[in-house]
Amino acid sequence: MKLGVSTFAGPLSDLCEIADSVELYIPKMNLYEGRVLQKDRVNTFLDQFFSYDLPATAHAPYYLKSLEYPVDLSVDMSQMSKKDFQLMNESIDIAALAGADILVVHPGVITDSSKKSFGRMIHNLKILAQSAEDAGVMLALENKENTDPINLCCNAQELLSAVRAVDSEYLGAALDIGHANLTCGGDQTKLADYVKLLSPDVVHVHVHDNYGKDTGSYGGDEHMCPGRGVIDFSVLKNLGDYDGVFNMEVFSVEEAAEGKEFLSKVLL
Repeated sequence: MKLGVSTFAGPLSDLCEIADSVELYIPKMNLYEGRVLQKDRVNTFLDQFFSYDLPATAHAPYYLKSLEYPVDLSVDMSQMSKKDFQLMNESIDIAALAGADILVVHPGVITDSSKKSFGRMIHNLKILAQSAEDAGVMLALENKENTDPINLCCNAQELLSAVRAVDSEYLGAALDIGHANLTCGGDQTKLADYVKLLSPDVVHVHVHDNYGKDTGSYGGDEHMCPGRGVIDFSVLKNLGDYDGVFNMEVFSVEEAAEGKEFLSKVLL
């Protein structure tokens, strides 16, 4: 089992002592001024990153209305402008430069109708998948939580439909077990079925915990340390022969260490 940790959990110097890999969370790496990529900052980061000899995955900008998320780096996959494509292509390039084989992307949100928004998302993903192929980076389309009604690709079947509609060897599914738990309402039998259905297309996994319901904070998407919520993480065994990274999306080095200890007991 390969356990990763997102870079928003703490500095690389601490994460390298815990993780088998790190996920470069591009929106909060201080690589931008507004929407302008600062190449000197990219080079400085890469020099530091390569000194730790850590494998990497990466996470692209996405759409989120939150004071904690940089508004200039917001991208809705279902309605992208020329500048949005530039931003996403920069993420593909950053991933490639860091040697990251996976770049996680979010689906879009529903703006007019679900069908039209879904169709535009597929169109945009096809364009990005071609750029990813050129760079040698696999895109991983992440499932979202249905506690926010505007999210696309909450249920497993819709995510699978999106991946297969794009029909690219450079786009697979990213299973976010926390988001799936919310969509399943905390029902672990439904969650096990969700994982099993999605498993053939999964190329990456996000791991965090929650209570399976909207608690009034981020629609219940609280990104708790594994073991602190209601998720039965043994459902991840339904992924079969998946041999990729289980990346923890938690908010501190301490939680990453605790989560690693917990998951090692459950998944090994």
